[in-house]
Amino acid sequence: MEDPSWPVPPDGGLAEVPDTTPLVVSARGLVKRYGGVVALGGVDFDLRAGEVHCLCGENGAGKSTLIKILTGAVTPDAGTIEVNGVDLTSASIKQRRDAGISVIYQDLNLVGQLTVAENIFLGHEIRTKLRMRNKRAMNEEAARLIDILGVRFSPKARVGELGISLKQLTATARALSLGGQVLIMDEPSAVLGGKELEVLFDVVRRLTAQGIAIIYISHRLEEIFHIGDRVTVLRDGGYVSTANVADIDQAQLIRDMVGRDLGSYERRQGDGLAGDEILRLDNVSSKGVLHDISFTVRKGEVLGIAGLVGAGRTELARAIMGLDPIDSGTVYFDGVPRRISSATKALKLGLAMVPEDRRADGIISLLSVRENVALSVVSKLSRFGVIAFKKLYGIVGRFAGELAIKVPNLRHPVSSLSGGNQQKVVLAKCLATDCKLLIMDEPTVGIDVGAKKEIYNIIGELQAKGIGVVMISSELPEILAIADRILVMSVGRIRGEVNPHTTTAEEILNLAIPPMEEITGIGVTR
Repeated sequence: MEDPSWPVPPDGGLAEVPDTTPLVVSARGLVKRYGGVVALGGVDFDLRAGEVHCLCGENGAGKSTLIKILTGAVTPDAGTIEVNGVDLTSASIKQRRDAGISVIYQDLNLVGQLTVAENIFLGHEIRTKLRMRNKRAMNEEAARLIDILGVRFSPKARVGELGISLKQLTATARALSLGGQVLIMDEPSAVLGGKELEVLFDVVRRLTAQGIAIIYISHRLEEIFHIGDRVTVLRDGGYVSTANVADIDQAQLIRDMVGRDLGSYERRQGDGLAGDEILRLDNVSSKGVLHDISFTVRKGEVLGIAGLVGAGRTELARAIMGLDPIDSGTVYFDGVPRRISSATKALKLGLAMVPEDRRADGIISLLSVRENVALSVVSKLSRFGVIAFKKLYGIVGRFAGELAIKVPNLRHPVSSLSGGNQQKVVLAKCLATDCKLLIMDEPTVGIDVGAKKEIYNIIGELQAKGIGVVMISSELPEILAIADRILVMSVGRIRGEVNPHTTTAEEILNLAIPPMEEITGIGVTR
């Protein structure tokens, strides 16, 4: 199998798309609410034939919601969507696909046991007159689509045996097989590097040269200047700006992304008297994920960890908790080197974690509030299989009261609670273990402003009790207001430590953006 490789145009970029080029997609005033949370608030977006329109914003800015609305996966509460002048606001996913909108997600959703051709036509197979799958026709058409991309690999190859770059090209060919005029690429470069990234860029050039319009989402801002024609910035679910890439620089783009009102986050004034060291990592590495991570956390300290998608923040939290393996380095807890090989061992030592996805990893929605909180301590309060229910429910009631979980009765299912109160249930589970160190991964995602302030107050109370807190957050104003120190991660490494009292969101984001030459091994020109 030959490696795909083609020459890059001398200017390294795309021909500019004139304003007179027809609009393929026109979205106006898109609104989407989830309870009290505004995921998208009156956003406009359009796309022209043959252009790369980049979509930027911090985590939680509304990018994913916009894409889901454009593909028909989510119905907007207000607004309109036109594709080639036809109103498709109420159209289904299939109708949007038939209109030419295809998406390639970061999770490529390929079946490793099937061939390239079988993956390309999965769900819309070419069939004979007798309705049998026509493998020969599918292989021939798959080869034609692969040729459009400018690469050479066999449509008969099993996808599970391909490298990540060719898997992504298979997903791209699948999108083309649907007759796509609009291709949405969601973080396509997140797992690519070096030559693979240049392959991706060249595919994008080839597709736009054929008039295909591309929405390109990436947290690697330098890519936008390498390949984009226009860029739209979203922030906190709202529209901020659209500009020609040639007319802006990275500093302006960063200002648009993080330009929130810091006044909405009241800077907590701690006494600055952190206690003894509770956690220390010395050169901790996990193959391909974390690289030489070293830092300390003290009792009563809030250590913030900032970074973009793919920086390795969640992976770091999981490694500390024993959920993912550590290949080298040492973890010290309470000054003693520890081998934390499971979450059970972590809990016994005094570590606890509020996971990033509370619904998937933090709660069991069918169980009651009381049962969810009890899960973390039931093993401590049982002897010979007999549970001390009175003591157990006393602990549950205590933490439910201290955290002011708003529920008519603790026997109510946790699924009936608001996002903020569900997060408090997860917190209660952690605190019931009498933890010494609490890791909080995106603790305020998807909850309203009032609940956020309650979470901040809880963090302050934990700090006052001498509990160490590691807070991972994508909201830079939030982490600037809450943390005592901030570590900035990028591509599995700590890029620097900053003082929240003296740094700015722009400085943090500059540290968080991975240098293109580090990812590709080449310089970037435009």
